[in-house]
Amino acid sequence: MKFGFIGAGNMAGAIIKGMTIGTKSYKGEDISVTSKTVTSARKLAEVCGAVAVETAAEVVKNADVLVLAVKPHVLAAVVPDLKEEIAARKPLVVSIAAGKTLDYLASLLPEGTPIVRVMPNINAKIGAATSGMCVNEYVTEEQKKIVKEVFETIGAVIEVEENHFGIFTVLAGSAPAFAYLYMDALARAAVKAGMPKKQALEIAAATVEGSAKMVLESGEHPMALVDQVCSPGGTTIQGVRALEEGGFRAAAMNAVIAAYEKTLKMK
Repeated sequence: MKFGFIGAGNMAGAIIKGMTIGTKSYKGEDISVTSKTVTSARKLAEVCGAVAVETAAEVVKNADVLVLAVKPHVLAAVVPDLKEEIAARKPLVVSIAAGKTLDYLASLLPEGTPIVRVMPNINAKIGAATSGMCVNEYVTEEQKKIVKEVFETIGAVIEVEENHFGIFTVLAGSAPAFAYLYMDALARAAVKAGMPKKQALEIAAATVEGSAKMVLESGEHPMALVDQVCSPGGTTIQGVRALEEGGFRAAAMNAVIAAYEKTLKMK
């Protein structure tokens, strides 16, 4: 199986590194990559053992799976010029361009092209991404499996209906920023109480990580877990009360809704 990447930016780099270095699931020699100036492609290829090529057409000619990893606004300038090569090679096409629908991608590609839309998040950089995936009617179960296996090298992959991709983008794409803010706030409060910032941040991050695993692995509702931590008359319920007085949950919900409304305006 040969893979081709058009684009060698941060996300393409994270994926190729996950495939070759992080999990060692794929051979670099089976991955070709190009970029606008080819400089970034060469640097990435050198690190991962992949093959840097001069043009996007060369990538297509060698790809069973073609990953479009360019900026969303660049797709319309790049993809139509490759129609002839794509029609000849008939690769499975994967797009990681934010906001670009399956129908939009299909309008740029030869008729009948199998297309998978994937949305990874920033945590791909450490192999802990949450990637959403949806497909068009031409994608087979085997092809879905191929794409899942590729993106599982950088984290979890969740199939999402395309009409939910906007809110997925917020939950998986924007919410990490909200989580970072929360962890920083916890650490700064600890600093106010006299703890060194580095240690406080390490504790806050580990606590958030463990709490997330608890929700995922226990199957219990978050509020049920809150009740388990809150002893009668204890410190935790006092803190929870302060959060509620400050509108913590409402603020979090408003942040998600505001980000989602922005995605709707970007279509």
